[in-house]
Amino acid sequence: MPILSRAALVEHLLRTRIAGDVATPRDNNLSHYRKLANGDRHYWLGLEFGDRWNDEQDVLAVMAERCGVVDDPAHRTGQDTIDPELTVDALDRMAARLRKAAAGKERVLFATGHPGALIDAHSRVAAALRTKGCEIVRIPGGLTADEGYVVQFADVAVFERGATLWHTHSPEPMNAILDALRSLGEPAPDLVVADHGWAGRAAQRGIDSVGYADCNDPALFLAEAEGTMQVTVPLDDHVLDPRSYEPLTAYLLDAAGLLD
Repeated sequence: MPILSRAALVEHLLRTRIAGDVATPRDNNLSHYRKLANGDRHYWLGLEFGDRWNDEQDVLAVMAERCGVVDDPAHRTGQDTIDPELTVDALDRMAARLRKAAAGKERVLFATGHPGALIDAHSRVAAALRTKGCEIVRIPGGLTADEGYVVQFADVAVFERGATLWHTHSPEPMNAILDALRSLGEPAPDLVVADHGWAGRAAQRGIDSVGYADCNDPALFLAEAEGTMQVTVPLDDHVLDPRSYEPLTAYLLDAAGLLD
């Protein structure tokens, strides 16, 4: 796939609605910000915020700054946005961390709570890092969490239940992996590339973590603002055609020096 320029990638993000006028409505965003501020752990994505983010307006301010949602508190319904320039800025920051991983031949774990959309994006990065000498963490077998199984396809850890890969925000699958590695005497990953609770819990447990997050998932953006997450890339994390993420992934790999 040809590598898009920054301007061309921004255009692609807008056209596919990975950024720009995204599908997630404003009222859904604000509802999630409110629930996080009210202490609903489902929306903390495996992170621990204490009482630091108990004001919905403070959460909104961070999301406007780091994701590009509309910053007007009076805007309660209708369209909301992700700034594609912020998306590409974050991809560049992620690329820098991936370049460091490649240089150090680090142990890297990939995981996704959005297997229907992001598994291929994660898998391509894993394959590129392996060619540079990185060890892609192979998760132990037989792991369970949340009444399902933690398994691995194409180098990416996912949650399976009822013979189906599930969308999950839960941090428990990541707990299962990290606990199992420790019990087997294996070192923790040097880097986790993930999303949702997989990324948040890894970061909370002190592992360098980079990942993707939608505009209705504020926790990872707050964690980056606090320095717990290394990088959070704002995007719609489940557009209709998963191939729409391919130019974004190619840009990331090129910026990280993983295509030469």
